[in-house]
Amino acid sequence: MTLFFRLILIAVSVLNFFYMARKLRKSHVEGRDTIFWMLFSVLLIVLSLFPGIANALAGALGVYSPENVVFLLIIFALLIKLFFLSVKHSQLEFKVQVLAEEHAILKKKLEDALSARGGKGGSKKDREDHAAC
Repeated sequence: MTLFFRLILIAVSVLNFFYMARKLRKSHVEGRDTIFWMLFSVLLIVLSLFPGIANALAGALGVYSPENVVFLLIIFALLIKLFFLSVKHSQLEFKVQVLAEEHAILKKKLEDALSARGGKGGSKKDREDHAAC
């Protein structure tokens, strides 16, 4: 790896590490996500400080240059992260759907209770409470 590439990789990784530590301290990011990005930064720093690791990986994988191994590792790590985010997104969509269904059921029960109570929704306060739902 060239010295320039190694310095850029170290600088960006260190900045990312401290940025994520700051976000974690301010509770802007979940700890699990922060740990991923911090470990990712540490991995890139290690590869930059010890280019022999990237050279050995390039030889073992049959990749032309160590820089390509670094890019390959970055792409692979980001694909893994994307997969886990997709799983999390699907779980959240399911929870939102269940919540919306429960809300609709409760709203229908409230409408039924109000209509059974007074024909047209009971008192003015009942109608205002119902409209707020």
